[in-house]
Amino acid sequence: MPTPGGSTRVIYAALAGNALIAVTKFAAGTYTGSSAMLSEAVHSLVDTGNQGLLLLGIARSRRPADNEHAFGYGMELYFWAFVVAILIFGLGAGISFFEGITKLSDPHPVTNFAVNYAVLAAAMIFEGAAWLVAFREFNRVRSRRGFFEAVHRSKDPTVFTVLFEDSAAMLGLVAAFIGLLATQFLHVVWADAAASIVISAILALTAIGLAYETKSLLTGEAASASTVKGIRGMALAEPAVRAVNELRTMHFGPHDILAAISLDFDDQSNLNDIEETVTRLERQIKDGFPAISRVFIEVQAREHHDQEANQDDR
Repeated sequence: MPTPGGSTRVIYAALAGNALIAVTKFAAGTYTGSSAMLSEAVHSLVDTGNQGLLLLGIARSRRPADNEHAFGYGMELYFWAFVVAILIFGLGAGISFFEGITKLSDPHPVTNFAVNYAVLAAAMIFEGAAWLVAFREFNRVRSRRGFFEAVHRSKDPTVFTVLFEDSAAMLGLVAAFIGLLATQFLHVVWADAAASIVISAILALTAIGLAYETKSLLTGEAASASTVKGIRGMALAEPAVRAVNELRTMHFGPHDILAAISLDFDDQSNLNDIEETVTRLERQIKDGFPAISRVFIEVQAREHHDQEANQDDR
């Protein structure tokens, strides 16, 4: 199923902003010799590539199921989001750290502070606008949940990935500002290089957080507790159903859930009752939870299910 347009809009906004900012930062960093500015330029360049990878992931995740991928390609989005986290760590944090260490070992003066300040101020405006778009979209989907709870429960990595990236970008700009101010007014010769190392640390922490969340999605997360509870309630509301032996769900994409249910039917139920119940229940589940694209219902006596479960545990 397609990813909502809001998520794509967030990515395009961040892509446009980061591409413009990266070019400006590289020009300013090369002209003035600021290590922090060059680190910020690398940061923006990596972010631009990351947004491109997220768009690639969205496009590939929309491909229909085929013989090789019977459940579709929805999890490709999770894979590319994980790649984004690796790139932030490997390229963004790694190059920023190298740039900072290099300047610490061979310091050279920063020139034209006014140019750096102007570029950083413009970058804050662009990054702030992109961050606001991402934050509004995140608020729209998180409902009343707290920030970290919403990130952990989110099944759409595009929104929180861009929000994390933009937040890291804002913090990096602040670090670059502080480094330049300390260099110019306090005459701390190593401040600019230290700011580059701080930017590296910010990117590393961002990458670790994103990797942790996307890894969980990539290895298969269940549907929300409210969805599972709703499915169970629908099943138990059927007159012919005596018990729900087992209910398992798995996200194959942000809006693509598989539900597998084992039901114990009343001993008095005939084949026609069971067929009608299964058909009706499958329709109710899909109507009640549009993100559920596939429902598999198994008919099994409770005692037989428990016997098999006990054997699997041994």
